Amino acid sequence: MELQSQPPEQVLNEPDKKRSIWHSPFFKNKLSVIAGIIIIIIIMISLLAPLIAPYDPNAQDLEKSLEPASAAHWFGTDMQGRDILSRVFYGTRTTLLGALLVVLFSVVIGVPLGLISGYFGGKIDNIINRVWDVILAFPTILLAFIIVATFGRGFENAVIALGIVYVPMIARLVRSVTLVEKQQSYVDAARSLGFSHTRVIFRHILPNCISPIIVQVTIDFAYAIIDLAALSFLGLGVQPPTADWGYMLSEGREYLLVSPNAALASGFAIMITVISFNLFGDGLQSHLDPKQRKQ
Repeated sequence: MELQSQPPEQVLNEPDKKRSIWHSPFFKNKLSVIAGIIIIIIIMISLLAPLIAPYDPNAQDLEKSLEPASAAHWFGTDMQGRDILSRVFYGTRTTLLGALLVVLFSVVIGVPLGLISGYFGGKIDNIINRVWDVILAFPTILLAFIIVATFGRGFENAVIALGIVYVPMIARLVRSVTLVEKQQSYVDAARSLGFSHTRVIFRHILPNCISPIIVQVTIDFAYAIIDLAALSFLGLGVQPPTADWGYMLSEGREYLLVSPNAALASGFAIMITVISFNLFGDGLQSHLDPKQRKQ
């Protein structure tokens, strides 16, 4: 009777793979792990807002306007007597959805253009880069203001405006990675086998761009939250009575000396969320960087 056994290399590699996950630079960075846990909690709040919010976020009770924190209203009430905690919970949904749409918009447009620009070069690269130069010549939030002012205020237009502004950021990153990858031997081998440019770009080069794209998307997500809040703060983004952190901050500043709860609650929510995504992005970068994984 023959005993079948795994090759020594395979036996040794399996524990190494398990250790590589839990002993990666990401899990060694406690701040990144804590940030990831906070992000999960924030996502759960956004998904379960209708179940965990104690009140309807738009229910008004003028007799209870500007009440301080109490057992009935943990964060107090705003000028219209609406429960601030409920509006913060529902504002999580609006904020995360808006930032997600901004990032998806920029990725769907920016990644293909970055791949095409870096792969083909020449006139195509020059034309695409000149367009990015024009967009980046304006401050991010100022260009978003111009686009929203042109097409009208509202959640959808704010998302499209920021998506357009974020396209050059992701496109230039993908272009720089493509410029390096197209010089590799596997690209030459694919070309020698007669593969089309489309297959070489999307089947061979694109997978090697995924890691930096993931890191950039995480960082852009945090910036999108801030920019969306800024647009709503100025009345150009989410319109009332929809609960939104930026608009809550704008409303709360008018009563900051009398009842600062609304401004502090929404401002704290923005701060915690943005910091968490930034720290999480730093952890992902260290985990996906081959040089740091070998340490």
